[in-house]
Amino acid sequence: MSFTTTLRQRADAPWTAAVSSRFVRELWAGTLPDTVLATYLAQDSLFVDTFVALIGTAIATADLPRVRIRHARQLGLVANDEDGYFDRALRRLRTRGAGGLGDAAASDVDPSPLAPTEGFLRLMAEARDSQSYALALTVLLVAEWLYLDWGNLALPTPPDWLHADWIDLHRGPGFETWVQLLKDETDRVAELVDAGTRARMEEMFERAVGLERDFFDVTYAAGAGAASVA
Repeated sequence: MSFTTTLRQRADAPWTAAVSSRFVRELWAGTLPDTVLATYLAQDSLFVDTFVALIGTAIATADLPRVRIRHARQLGLVANDEDGYFDRALRRLRTRGAGGLGDAAASDVDPSPLAPTEGFLRLMAEARDSQSYALALTVLLVAEWLYLDWGNLALPTPPDWLHADWIDLHRGPGFETWVQLLKDETDRVAELVDAGTRARMEEMFERAVGLERDFFDVTYAAGAGAASVA
């Protein structure tokens, strides 16, 4: 059994909880309240800078030129497609809230990082600052693989681009190829590193999955709470 398969099996409970969370179910159904989506996106957008730096660490520390190029290509996609979605979606949500067409609170979401956001930012910074390809890969793998899992659910695509485009960013042949590369590289590198680094990879994987589960739950609760106050 591969290293990544073992890690995934060990983290099955929090992984499944994240992929089947209320946020994901309602996103696919197209019924996600504006305030919840706005809160989620405002929190998720806080990751962009540190996530870009983490991919930069993978680029700088990768030991194979072809892999370094692939990481660099993905960096361009994050900086363009994903960051562009944040801008369009948050603008749309704020406009709908201000115009009375959606939840009023969606136009006034608190941008302060919630506890899981702070935790994941610390984890990404730890992997980045380690200047370890193995640790950078591990955190990138969780962030991308878990999203591919919920992005590949066999459900009808919601009609509103606000929901559909976020799903589309996390599925399809290009994203699947990227996640497979991360799996293959993590498995390869795990065979090369010492026991201490391998143990840190296991610990970081577990922490990352738990933080992903908490991120979905806490941002949903914060967004729902904002709607009830409005």
